Amino acid sequence: MNKKELVESIAGAAEINITSAEKALNGLLKAISETLGKGDTVTLVGFGTFSVSKRESREGRNPKTGETIKIPAKKVARFKAGSKLSEAIN
Repeated sequence: MNKKELVESIAGAAEINITSAEKALNGLLKAISETLGKGDTVTLVGFGTFSVSKRESREGRNPKTGETIKIPAKKVARFKAGSKLSEAIN
């Protein structure tokens, strides 16, 4: 499912027009992004939790040349599925 299909699904489920559904989805995604950008977590009970974790710097290898390269530290987004989501997919 891509974003367009998701918007159409939201519009149908909420019985609203596609424009309103897209604004709602964009608002949700923006709120999650901004919260994670601050280093906080977003918990949607039953669905899951979005969080940020730090990945330490490490050494890797260039697969083409075999040369050792340094991979810098960075923050990465994480998602842990909630109980209801886990039940729905199993």
